[in-house]
Amino acid sequence: MKTTIAEVGKHVNESVTIGVWLHNKRSSGKIAFLQLRDGTGFIQGVIVKSVVGEELFEQAKHLNQESSLYVTGEVVKDDRSPLGYELQVSGFEIIQEAHDYPITPKEHGPEFLMDHRHLWLRSKKQHAIMKIRNEIIRATYEFFNDEGFVKIDPPILTGASAEGTTELFHTKYFDEDAYLSQSGQLYLEAAAMALGKVFSFGPTFRAEKSKTRRHLIEFWMIEPEMAFMDHDDSLVIQENYVQHLVQSVLKNCDMELDVLERDKEQLKKIKAPFPRITYDEAIEFLKKEGFEDIDWGDDFGAPHETAIAEAHDQPVFITHFPTEIKAFYMQPDPTNEKVALCADLIAPEGYGEIIGGSERIYDYELMKKRYEEHGLEGPAYEWYLQLREYGSVPHSGFGLGLERTVAWISGTEHIRETIPFPRLLNRLYP
Repeated sequence: MKTTIAEVGKHVNESVTIGVWLHNKRSSGKIAFLQLRDGTGFIQGVIVKSVVGEELFEQAKHLNQESSLYVTGEVVKDDRSPLGYELQVSGFEIIQEAHDYPITPKEHGPEFLMDHRHLWLRSKKQHAIMKIRNEIIRATYEFFNDEGFVKIDPPILTGASAEGTTELFHTKYFDEDAYLSQSGQLYLEAAAMALGKVFSFGPTFRAEKSKTRRHLIEFWMIEPEMAFMDHDDSLVIQENYVQHLVQSVLKNCDMELDVLERDKEQLKKIKAPFPRITYDEAIEFLKKEGFEDIDWGDDFGAPHETAIAEAHDQPVFITHFPTEIKAFYMQPDPTNEKVALCADLIAPEGYGEIIGGSERIYDYELMKKRYEEHGLEGPAYEWYLQLREYGSVPHSGFGLGLERTVAWISGTEHIRETIPFPRLLNRLYP
């Protein structure tokens, strides 16, 4: 009977056949232990010489790392195994024998591993990170579907920047200029006026020449937009969403968290509601912590976010940033027009901002004024202004960076390991 490693628990004391790769091996006298993987998981295969015969046993002893096989054996319970089972091998068939696999169990430098990213993905830790990433994606669709959101796919090729910045990848769209999207937000606002609550999940691109462990050139964003919802309503959705992601990973990726040696007790603390501090309070706190160079009107960098995060064991919202350092579309606070109704959500343990969101300007005259202040003109922006002419309503939205969230929940230090094939300042392959 053919099965997978993930399904062996259904076949205890039965003989099964699994297509696998040899991850590692060791032998001791008349017994060989094969560490096998099939994409769904890892299992130990035990080969006893007296069971399989001398010829097959010798073949097993000389198998090379990452050779592919069909392995047949009996599934038995094993409490010492992280999986809870092992395979008592009765036979195997070699599909392809690998030679000189470049990634060995020894230590390799990050550049070497990135050059071999297409192979590095096969390792236990990278496999665990990708499984956690997949669970976060699955839980995202679950959360927004359960909350009544409609999935919308905004265009990747756009005529202008959503943020009004110049960090864009330029291309030609026949005889016009076009850019790779850095956010689907503007289009999602249009969709929210049609469907109420919408979200997108897709790639975004930032031509930002940054080499920090928190930045990628190409990354994935989850961007909800909600009609008839104000800033406070949005914060509740955000914290419930993040709580759902963490709880889903704890429930469904326990083994992967163990592989990564993630402190699960830290994740178990993540329960909504999250603490909230204003930008003003954050500035005051940072000055008390010794950041004398930070002044009102400055944006926060990684050290500032880390200091704020370390004062909490939950994600923390920083709200009401100065309008001058935020995007043109953010609704000013009616009690203080110098600050916007916006928030960044800072993850614990030094992982930085994972969400940015705000209430959007819905008044036509105010948005028109913002257009003039930011020099936004032409057909690339006219349609967005028009949304404020026909049945405009208060609305809010946010964007969650998938890779930063995966890094935090999985406990991965560098964001380059949280996406299958990272695009970095100096890397366009593999």
